[in-house]
Amino acid sequence: MPSLENTTQERIKELRSKQDRYFRSGATLDIRTRKRHLEEFRAAVLKWEKPLCDALWTDLHKSYEEAYLTEISILLGEIETHIRKIGKWTRPERRCTPLKLFPSSSRIISEPLGNALIIAPWNYPVQLLLTPLVGAISSGCTAMLKPSPYVPSVSKVVEQMIADTFEEDYIAVTQGNRVVNGQLLEERWDIIFFTGSPSLGRLVMTAAAKNLTPVVLELGGKSPCIVDRDADIKVAAKRIAWGKSLNAGQTCIAPDYLMVNESVKDRFLEELGKQFKALLGEDPRKTKHFVRIVNDKAFDRLESYLADGRIVFGGHTDRSERYFGPTILDGVSPDSPVMQEEIFGPIFPVLTFREIDEVISFVTSREKPLALYYFGGQGDKVLKHTSSGGSCVNDTIMHIANENVPFGGVGMSGMGSYHNKLSFDAFSHRRAVIKTPVWLDMPFRYMPYGMFNLVKKLL
Repeated sequence: MPSLENTTQERIKELRSKQDRYFRSGATLDIRTRKRHLEEFRAAVLKWEKPLCDALWTDLHKSYEEAYLTEISILLGEIETHIRKIGKWTRPERRCTPLKLFPSSSRIISEPLGNALIIAPWNYPVQLLLTPLVGAISSGCTAMLKPSPYVPSVSKVVEQMIADTFEEDYIAVTQGNRVVNGQLLEERWDIIFFTGSPSLGRLVMTAAAKNLTPVVLELGGKSPCIVDRDADIKVAAKRIAWGKSLNAGQTCIAPDYLMVNESVKDRFLEELGKQFKALLGEDPRKTKHFVRIVNDKAFDRLESYLADGRIVFGGHTDRSERYFGPTILDGVSPDSPVMQEEIFGPIFPVLTFREIDEVISFVTSREKPLALYYFGGQGDKVLKHTSSGGSCVNDTIMHIANENVPFGGVGMSGMGSYHNKLSFDAFSHRRAVIKTPVWLDMPFRYMPYGMFNLVKKLL
């Protein structure tokens, strides 16, 4: 793996200054130029697809198929949408003007916020860094990108791809650890887009508050997966096993813990074990489609959770290659560490319930999760009485695959959302414009407010 050197603070300031001058020059304002940059971005992703996927294999043991499905295809889909719709999104929007403002007209124009900072995590290091960049480009912002140091091969390829495609005055990559993150956050930005943990999200928001900088925070949390008594056991187990196996559970919207109706618990857990085997084989370490844990620290944290319950499936690990097999933990206490922290790995703690109201009470007593998954016939009730960033009924993960719906958190799982036009909006300011002609100048708005009784009726 390549070693990444921390970008120096002097270099960060140099790049920040260059991008500020570039934005102030107006170079990003022309819509045709933005569209051309999006087309260049698309060409770059296609050109660098193999190096990116090779790097994902090196850093995470992520197969080409999974890399394409969960990273490249989502990024390309976002770019294509913005290329197609940027003309429509950037047109002024006419709005009705009340009689009291006659003869004025009203509209809304979208203008770029300015210099953007995008900080991404390691678990989907291509998608979660570069998909927000699409919104920055289409809205007319400049962008400073900060990939994760935990996936050095991917981060290096991304740096090379960006340098090969764009001038650093416009889009640049910085590298390094949390010291570099801190130095970046010391600079003044017009928007910060951060994906990562709630604890780091707090630091980002604290830094942004100093300059009243707007933020989009895509965080995480413990996303519940609920299996009711009337769920289709086989289909539910298959979809849940897939959702937990994806990226070895290192997914911000992975089903984090199971809540299973006690009347179907034994049958469901047996089927869930079968479906893990159907997806990954008897020994998942032998398949190319099962990702490894990102580093030793994360592996050790996951291993510590095994003491929080009774292993009823899996539990096989190999620290030498950071392999951690799918594991089901029964007999888990709601107060145990595995139920307090986002797991971010292939461990499934199991809780049981009798009535759905118990589930609603449990979920709402905790922080709002990034996702909620329900299998059964009471989905509408669960959705009505709970809150989460996104949700699926009788499925997992798939809401992120539809770019026509928002992706984002709520409460402790984040703020703001993106994908499709919401990505454009995230990096834009919607500016109100009232245009008033000079051929008529209504006198009643001026002191000493003549005809006040008539004016009062119009207001």
